Amino acid sequence: MALRIVAGTVGGRLLKTPKGAELRPTQDRIKQAMFSSLGQRVPGARVLDLYAGTGALGIEALSRGAAEALFVEKNKLCARCIGENLATLGFTARVLEWDALDYLRQSPAARYDLIFADPPYDKTEGDAAAHPLPAAVRPWIAEGGAFVWEFYSGQSFEALPGWEAVFHRRYGETAVAILIPA
Repeated sequence: MALRIVAGTVGGRLLKTPKGAELRPTQDRIKQAMFSSLGQRVPGARVLDLYAGTGALGIEALSRGAAEALFVEKNKLCARCIGENLATLGFTARVLEWDALDYLRQSPAARYDLIFADPPYDKTEGDAAAHPLPAAVRPWIAEGGAFVWEFYSGQSFEALPGWEAVFHRRYGETAVAILIPA
């Protein structure tokens, strides 16, 4: 599967994907809508990319002017692939081979302006608010920061305690919400 960076300093460049890893990469049109909605939040931002996969979201942010990024991915092949993608594109960033929720359960080591999370999801209906991720992310958000979350579009999405949704769209089986602390 060919993944590319949509815009910025390395816009149009392709990302390597690890063979044998089960990935559900964010489609270009979804990335474009997401980053258009983020607008001026990206340049200079400190970024945390959770469930990073190939690193596409964090690398897209770096390409669009983010100051730094930390990638958290528990799959060894994917974590290695993120490092290779960063090196190929000329970016320097840390990649941690760690489960995202386990990482978030420790005391925040830093606060981030943008946190991206595209966790694996099963296709069951329910309430997105029941997922542990929004509560786990909350202490890691910097003042004025945003949480960009992809989840299964078949889940209901109403209010999330402690968050205000400034963007929410459905794209086939994927829903995207951009949340800011309330």
